Amino acid sequence: MSVPAVPVPSTRRIALLLAGLAMFGPFSIDTIFPAFAQMGAEFGADKLAMQQTIAVYLVAYALMSIVHGPLSDALGRRRVILVGLVVFILGSIGCALARDLPTLLLFRALQGLSAGVGLIVGRAVIRDMFDGDDAQRLMSQVSMIFGVAPAIAPIIGGWILGWQRWPMIFWFLVAFSVLLLFATWRWLPETHPHEARSSLAPAGLLRDYRAILVNARFQRLAAASAFNFSALFLYIASAPAFVMDILGLNERQFGWFFVPMISGMMLGAWVSGRAAGRISGKRLVDIGFACSGMAIAINIAYNFFVDQPQVPWAVLPMVLNSFGIALVFPIITLAILDMYPRQRGAASSLQAFTSLVLNALIAGLLSPLLSHSAQSLALGGAAFLAIGWAFWRWERRRDRTPPRTVTGPPIIEPGEPL
Repeated sequence: MSVPAVPVPSTRRIALLLAGLAMFGPFSIDTIFPAFAQMGAEFGADKLAMQQTIAVYLVAYALMSIVHGPLSDALGRRRVILVGLVVFILGSIGCALARDLPTLLLFRALQGLSAGVGLIVGRAVIRDMFDGDDAQRLMSQVSMIFGVAPAIAPIIGGWILGWQRWPMIFWFLVAFSVLLLFATWRWLPETHPHEARSSLAPAGLLRDYRAILVNARFQRLAAASAFNFSALFLYIASAPAFVMDILGLNERQFGWFFVPMISGMMLGAWVSGRAAGRISGKRLVDIGFACSGMAIAINIAYNFFVDQPQVPWAVLPMVLNSFGIALVFPIITLAILDMYPRQRGAASSLQAFTSLVLNALIAGLLSPLLSHSAQSLALGGAAFLAIGWAFWRWERRRDRTPPRTVTGPPIIEPGEPL
């Protein structure tokens, strides 16, 4: 089943806009990393308490992620994104004005409730507009531009702290979100027509969610993607400890960690777009996991054979790891969306929810336990990658099962008919 492509004025403009909409989520996490010490001193909070500003945000993000998609299926993509941006602006203003940690955590939760709308609904917008290789190319373009956010966000945060205190970081988020609000209102078309919209009736939503969640193939693909990314997210969530405590850098040197990581991600997204129609999706995912596995092996070897990790050697494995992740993500995401052409928003929401719950657990529980040493982080990343690869191999074996014993649909390459 194929949905007709929605005409758009400029593919490049849409790619930039969707990437910007996906950016304000990572900006909310990474921009405040350099301010942790300053905020902790002002609020009388230790590192573990400050880590909760990420965990609370991610928990709210995860809980609301299961709502953004179905809302866009029922009400339209554009309207849901606009409302989400308004809520995010209000949450950012509250964070900037907070004078104690509980108040900050409250408004961080409000940010989290709205921050996922651009990323989650944006994936459905891409699949609304394009089919097959074109969808993979646009998804890769968005990923490549979006990849700049985690690299520049902590750098921007460090620059802001050089001339203002931490609340200015949240005022920066307000300004960025207002710009996105205007751009969305001006340039984003509605890609989900009225005749294709679903009902908001709770019974129908629960039925759709249950059908997706109990699908064994969805579970395998979502888990493979989530655990694969978590090998890198463990380092992202631990960035303040990794950069300042383990590597001995200061709050203006987060670029040493984020720039190599995001360079690999952008290169992988570019390669994925160029490979569309030339290399099969399954082959690209295999290559992606192989690259990440090689990166993890190098990372473990380095951290167990040196007494004090140093840049650039301690961060170079991140380049290869993020490159592999960028090859894997577009293929698995489009395969999931193609499984549910009339419930793409719901499918995107549940895929995001799977990843976000895992990331929230990492930020709130595992990162504080593992970020005391480079060796612990390296082994934790290896464990996550191994689990993600195991789910992918499971899916590959199911794909090779003779038809008479298949209990779920085979992998659907982007562009293949359902």
